[in-house]
Amino acid sequence: MQTPPADWLSLLILTFVLGMKHGFDADHLATIDGLTRFNARANPSIARYCGTLFSLGHGTVVMAIALGVSAVAGRWEVPHLFNALGSVISIVFLVALGGLNLAAVLRSEPDEVVHPAGLKGHLLDGLRHVSNPLLVAVVGALFALSFDTLSQAAFFALAATQFGGWKHALILATLFMLGMLLTDGINGLWIARLIARADQVALIASRVMGLVVSGISLLVAAFSAAKMLSPSIDAWSEGKELIFGFALVAIIVVSFVMAIRLTSRSSLHRASTPPAPLG
Repeated sequence: MQTPPADWLSLLILTFVLGMKHGFDADHLATIDGLTRFNARANPSIARYCGTLFSLGHGTVVMAIALGVSAVAGRWEVPHLFNALGSVISIVFLVALGGLNLAAVLRSEPDEVVHPAGLKGHLLDGLRHVSNPLLVAVVGALFALSFDTLSQAAFFALAATQFGGWKHALILATLFMLGMLLTDGINGLWIARLIARADQVALIASRVMGLVVSGISLLVAAFSAAKMLSPSIDAWSEGKELIFGFALVAIIVVSFVMAIRLTSRSSLHRASTPPAPLG
């Protein structure tokens, strides 16, 4: 668990960025992909809003846990073993998610859209087949009952004791949810557009998503392992959480923009190429 910044403004910005980064979690992407694709057939009116509904449910649980933990944070100290165990679990899950998404890209046929892969999605596969807005939010809430959500709640509780109390924890949890809403909401809209246009854009963009999710997962896992094994790397990274968060979000955004530009050039090239003569 990271140490919160010393000033309130930096903490607010970091929390929002953490929410955005959390929205790019492979399990979020995979589940929103499944919910959006199912509702594109079952309930088209909510298909594009599945990412937003998922995040609302997920964020509500984050806020509830943060408030509950902040109430006892002053009387309870997180055991040191908790940090080490959390890091190991996070690394294992990130490596697994990176490998799953890389395999999904490599085994897909050239004319197939690549679907993001997640671990929780495999365990709760049936939950992606719901078409009621409230149930979509419930799916997001269920996905929040995990170790990473508990770690974020502990982070907010620690920050709350440093700056005031439960009201500060509520503000941080709300900002975290807004950051997650931004990324998950855009992801749901983006997937809905890909479904509507099953062309070369969808094929290339889905592969970029798979490769970026895989690369980011493996990169973060490698960096986390390096911090655990090397005290000098751990000391160097202290206080740079905001920079790392912005860097990860920027890498993802730039990758998607590049994919769109490459796809546009490919489409223009095909349009300008005369058809081959028959016979």
